[in-house]
Amino acid sequence: MKYLLAAWLLAAFLTCSAFAQPPGNNDPLAGFAALFNAPATSAPQISAMAFSLDQAEQMALAENPEIRVAERRVAVVQAHLPAAGALDDPTAMFSGWSVPLAQPWNYNDAQNMFTISQTFPGIGKRALRNSVAQTNVDLAKAQLDQVRLTVRVQVQKAFDDLLLAEEELRIHDEHMRIARQSIEAARIRYAAGKVSQQDILKAEVALTELSEHMIRFDRDAETAQARLNTLLGRDPETPLAVRGQYAVLAALPSAEMLEQLALTSRPDLMAAQEAAESSHQEQLLAKRTYAPDFAVTAGYMLMPQGYNMRNDYLVEGSINLPWLNHRKHDAEIAEATAQMTEQDAELADLRNAARGQIVEALAEARAEQQFASLYHDRLLPQAEATLQSSVIAYENDKTDFLDLLDSQMTVINADLAWVQAVEAFDARLADLEMATGATIDQLQQFMPNQPQQLTPEMKP
Repeated sequence: MKYLLAAWLLAAFLTCSAFAQPPGNNDPLAGFAALFNAPATSAPQISAMAFSLDQAEQMALAENPEIRVAERRVAVVQAHLPAAGALDDPTAMFSGWSVPLAQPWNYNDAQNMFTISQTFPGIGKRALRNSVAQTNVDLAKAQLDQVRLTVRVQVQKAFDDLLLAEEELRIHDEHMRIARQSIEAARIRYAAGKVSQQDILKAEVALTELSEHMIRFDRDAETAQARLNTLLGRDPETPLAVRGQYAVLAALPSAEMLEQLALTSRPDLMAAQEAAESSHQEQLLAKRTYAPDFAVTAGYMLMPQGYNMRNDYLVEGSINLPWLNHRKHDAEIAEATAQMTEQDAELADLRNAARGQIVEALAEARAEQQFASLYHDRLLPQAEATLQSSVIAYENDKTDFLDLLDSQMTVINADLAWVQAVEAFDARLADLEMATGATIDQLQQFMPNQPQQLTPEMKP
């Protein structure tokens, strides 16, 4: 890229230097002619395997650090699941009663008791604790799915940005051929003494604009490569190439269809639903605090020497009295209820936001679709027809060189606008995937017509 820019600057310098010399055999357009007669410049070759979008997504799902963190969170919550509904630890106890103070070691004259106790939660509490723990696992899994969706959409956009930069480079190379036509026509007119200084300066400005394009394309390619490498869990400077094409769909689904799809596919909505369900279970568990817990104790008693029945056993039962501590438990229930209503409100807010995101992304996708179709079906053919007409008119002295250059730049800008609109449409499709939680294949099932492929390679 740097060599190409240097070549352009050198060509411009040669042009200006030649223009300062008297007319004759010294052709001030020779620098431009040499530049545009050279083989078309292509994007720098990258010594790396080219990834398709599917390959990039699979690599990101396997190697992305953020996804790995979310997976570990799921593992942590799942590890807690067996302990959620387990009973408390049993308790073993030894008691020595009536040990003589004069002989503190004489346990034969003491009452020795060995007991084991176990506490049992009130009816329904263990099941509710299991339910809450399982809901938390489902919540963590939904959050993991949300992270995967976010990463996948980010990969799609970074992939499209890199593909766009490479496509812009290709388009630039194609239009070097168009520029060569203009320069050749100008050389013919210059030989006849019909090219003014203004025409020469305008040609230099047009060449500078092409140089500006290349700098921007190079920047876009480098930033997209760094972003995509980061999402793939690789060093940002690792060489990376992509292969694929864009697609403009013939039709888009309705907002109502997408909203219904989001309710069953969007991970953050599913996570919010799980959180709301967990809060409902927590409230039921809080209300269960008024169900008393039971403790059962069994033991063996060794009575002092001289007792007729020295070996005895004991059985005890105890129960807590939660209704005598209603201030504490009422506060726990009130807190759980407030948490439940908050989660319900968050779920309603998220659903409302999802509907807004769907409508917004759908409107933007439709607009980009219309832009792409307009550029492909009307603007590009008109611009190319105008350029051909300008070339013929210029060769027949019916227009000036400035009009010819304007026509040429119009074709270049229209071609770039076409691929940029197609890339923007793909980005809006990615936004729809983010808003619904569904893949593009799932979205196409809701589309009334089959997708129509309109790629940048399909010229009008």
